[in-house]
Amino acid sequence: MTTWDAVLAAVTTALTADRARGREELLACWADTGGGDAAHRCVLAHYLADLEPGLDEEIAWDRAALTHHEKVRDGDLAPVGIPSARAMLPSLHLNLGDGLLRRGDVEPARRHLEAGLAAVDALADDGYGAMVRGGLDRLRARLHDPARTVDGTVDAPPQPPG
Repeated sequence: MTTWDAVLAAVTTALTADRARGREELLACWADTGGGDAAHRCVLAHYLADLEPGLDEEIAWDRAALTHHEKVRDGDLAPVGIPSARAMLPSLHLNLGDGLLRRGDVEPARRHLEAGLAAVDALADDGYGAMVRGGLDRLRARLHDPARTVDGTVDAPPQPPG
């Protein structure tokens, strides 16, 4: 059975040192978790999505994170600094909505934006909360302006020659 220490060490490796090694460590933690270990699996899938080179695989991990989140209870995520299960929902929906929009699935992306916004009150008023709120704001802007690119900039219309 994997521990929070192992999960956090793998996340740290993935975020600060070596993404490929971090991915391997996260996958090893995943293999060491049981199907009933929803909190670990939710967090692992959440981070594994960000390490996937392919969009479909990224979306699959984001969906897995949300699926496992359904069984997460308040207090289960306290070891990673998330005070309630509901406080993780905005980030989970943001990530899945972003991936779906990049794939061109606008209406499902919009539904995940709405679900993320519906739980935004569970976020703390701190740096993490500000980051997730900002991400939801950018996703909303991209959904309302199809000319916006993935990085939030606006594609300029082509200029006629001459």
